[in-house]
Amino acid sequence: MRMLSTILATIAVVVIVGAVFAWKIFNPGPMAFAEGSTVALADYHATDPTGVPAALANADVVKRGEYLARAADCMACHTVSRDRLYAGGLPLPLPFGTLYSTNITPDKETGIGNYSDQDFLNAVQRGIRPDGTRLYPAMPFPSYTLMTDADALAIKAYLFSVPAVHAENLPNTLSFPFNQRWLMTFWSAFFNDNARFRPNPAQSAEWNRGAYLAEALAHCGECHTPRNLAFALDNRNKFSGSVYGWYAFNITSDKGTGIGAWGDDELRDYLSTGHASGRGTAAGPMGEAVDDSFTYIASADIHALVTYVRSVPPVVSPDLPARLAPPAPESPKAGNATADALGKRVFEGACVSCHDWTGVSQLSPLATIAGTRGVNDRTATNVVQIVLSGTKRHTPEGVISMPAFGDAYSDTEIAAVANYVTARFGVEHSKLTDKDVAELRRQAPH
Repeated sequence: MRMLSTILATIAVVVIVGAVFAWKIFNPGPMAFAEGSTVALADYHATDPTGVPAALANADVVKRGEYLARAADCMACHTVSRDRLYAGGLPLPLPFGTLYSTNITPDKETGIGNYSDQDFLNAVQRGIRPDGTRLYPAMPFPSYTLMTDADALAIKAYLFSVPAVHAENLPNTLSFPFNQRWLMTFWSAFFNDNARFRPNPAQSAEWNRGAYLAEALAHCGECHTPRNLAFALDNRNKFSGSVYGWYAFNITSDKGTGIGAWGDDELRDYLSTGHASGRGTAAGPMGEAVDDSFTYIASADIHALVTYVRSVPPVVSPDLPARLAPPAPESPKAGNATADALGKRVFEGACVSCHDWTGVSQLSPLATIAGTRGVNDRTATNVVQIVLSGTKRHTPEGVISMPAFGDAYSDTEIAAVANYVTARFGVEHSKLTDKDVAELRRQAPH
């Protein structure tokens, strides 16, 4: 019996080790697509791609940490109310329950005020709390693991400079077995290398800076890269788009379903202002990323991000059209429409005054929906979410917003107007039901 147990244990270990090696082989690292090989940061002799821009190189650690915290978009998940910065409490709905973001203010009882430097590094880079509890990857430590110790500790210095907020962390509501945090020990063994950023000397200094910003700080892949069955990033389809609650669209260099047809100026405008003329306006989580993060990023770093993202190989999204529909006719009686008149009535009553029958807004370019990816997506995911929760854009001219209609209209009415919008302004119309809208309500992170 003892021999049989030993044999079974050995087989189990071999299977586990083999699975880890297979994963490493068949799912490459986030920068493995690029030509050339990486080296340790100490062996890289060009401009250091980590840290802050040159203009902040001599700033104190708190100022540098503030910039890096903005680049890492910490505020998006850890701030619900602007008068309680980083106090946590944001609900993050998942298929098996809801996670709530935690208090990361320097409060010693409910926040991270008692964290040592090593405690902070363990949490950010390894997903481990001071008591040994494992974090879920809703905290993007598999991306933050690439962050240098110096940058992570600068962020800690900044967080310890903000007002402490006494706010108890809300209990998560995950179902069994997902509420068993100890299982994350095995998840991390597979999916978190716990390795710092390694630059690629075969690529330009700007590319390496963009890689560090995109992978270690802004963690673009956490939204734009699809996930496998274990909810880890599938880098074989890097940046090809992912859906949960909102559709984070394909940002590979594919010209039809990605951003390959966008100009560099359009990409820079979209990142820094949340709007690119003729391409669309950021909303939802991407709108928040612009307002809370990218707007504060130096112009040179935005250029570096564009350089890096541009280099990602094209991946076609089969669920998206390769072409976008042109503006619709001026007359409501012309053009495509759904058979159900309800959607048209809702659009006429709530939407046309801003978006026009053509989809080209007469009020603001930010309200133009014709030619955008959202209305050409036959799932209408982002159309529904914007109708439900509205959107607010901060521009040099002031705040431009669309009100939320989630409480004003039923799920049936919102499904109808989404189907009408995609029919009138898109290549292929959606076929949503009230149940689809109810599910999207549940998945909305706010």
